[in-house]
Amino acid sequence: MKDDAVYLRHIVECLAAIRTYAAEGRESFLADRKTQKATLRELQELAESTQRLSTGLKTAHPEIPWLAIAGFRNVLVHDYLGISLPRVWEVLERDLPTLERAVTTMLERSGGQGQS
Repeated sequence: MKDDAVYLRHIVECLAAIRTYAAEGRESFLADRKTQKATLRELQELAESTQRLSTGLKTAHPEIPWLAIAGFRNVLVHDYLGISLPRVWEVLERDLPTLERAVTTMLERSGGQGQS
């Protein structure tokens, strides 16, 4: 079993990649299939890493919607033809900044590095 810090660092790396992909804005994201696919893959990996975090860590951070993230991962993996790209963009704007702050704080408290 890997240390939570390994998964937290991976989540931070995924978030940084997504931020880079989304830097050109909503319209660019919606128009570029390659950017969409790269973003969706990073979201999938991010969500998978959250599922590998210890129960203790997740219990200590009930402010994070762990079950919703797992559900989102299932949609990305199993219902890929039903993905709403405008909804994905909404998640990027609304939810990821909060998640990034929380995960960075968890990582810093665990003794890991906050930035990658």
